[in-house]
Amino acid sequence: MKSKILSFNLEILFLFGSCNLDSWFLVHMNLIKVQNLKKDYVNEDVVTSVLHGLNFQIDSGEFVAIMGPSGSGKSTLMHILSFLDRPTGGLYEFEGQNTKDFSDDYLAELRNERVGFVFQSFNLLARTSVLDNVKLPLIYSKKKDQDELAKKALESVGLSHRLEYFTNQISGGEKQRVAIARALVCDPAVIFADEPTGNLDSKSGNIVMEILQKLNNDGHTIILVTHEMDTANHAKRILRIKDGNIIADEQVLKRTIASPDKELVK
Repeated sequence: MKSKILSFNLEILFLFGSCNLDSWFLVHMNLIKVQNLKKDYVNEDVVTSVLHGLNFQIDSGEFVAIMGPSGSGKSTLMHILSFLDRPTGGLYEFEGQNTKDFSDDYLAELRNERVGFVFQSFNLLARTSVLDNVKLPLIYSKKKDQDELAKKALESVGLSHRLEYFTNQISGGEKQRVAIARALVCDPAVIFADEPTGNLDSKSGNIVMEILQKLNNDGHTIILVTHEMDTANHAKRILRIKDGNIIADEQVLKRTIASPDKELVK
C-alpha cells in the first residue's frame, strides 16, 4: 500500500512539473546529521574538551538558531558544520555523506559551492566595489555570467543601487546585506550566519533578520549562531548549547516576524 502511495505521489510530481524528483527528495532529506559529535583541543599534554557528544539533525529548508552564552561551544560547532574545522570524534553527515574522509581540497570545494557565510564583522574587501565583493566566491566557481549572478544576489537584498559604491562608502547595515548577497551568489545548500546582527543598531539588525526570514521562506536553509534571545526567536527552531552540550532542542512557538516597522531588541 505504501509503495502505491509513493508511486502515485511521484506521478503527480511529474504530471504537474512543479518540481523534479531531485528537488522533491532534497526537501525531505537530512541536510546535516551529527551523532556523538566531539571536539577536543590539545596543547602539549593538556586536552580541552569543547563539544561533548552532540546529537541532532537539520533538514533542508529549516531556519535553525544555535544559541548559547560565550564559551558554550556554539562557534566551534558552527566551524565544524561549515567545514572550517574537523571534529575529533563522532559522525557528521552532510547531504547524506560521511564527512570524515573528505579531503582538504573537497572541503574547500564544499565551502565555495555548498556553503555560504555571513560574519559579524562583514569581512568585506576595502577599496573594492560592492559588486566585486559579491563576485569573490565566483572566482573559484565554474558558473558563467558572474556579473549577472552578483547583481541578482544584490537585488535580493535591496542593494541594486549600490553596485559601484566602495564598501567604505556604505553603512554597517548595508555592509551586512552585501555579505548576505556574497553568501547567496553561489546558490549554496546552507547559509551560516554567525552573530549577523552583533555589530548593527536595532533598525539595521531588524532589516538583516527580515532578509534572512525571506530567504528561508524562499527555500534557503539558514543556520544562525547567536547569544541574543530576540535574534534567536526569528528562527523556527532553537538548539540551546551550554558547556559543550545541547541542553534543549525546541520549536519556536511565538516566533518574531521581522517587518519594516520593528526594531531588533538587543
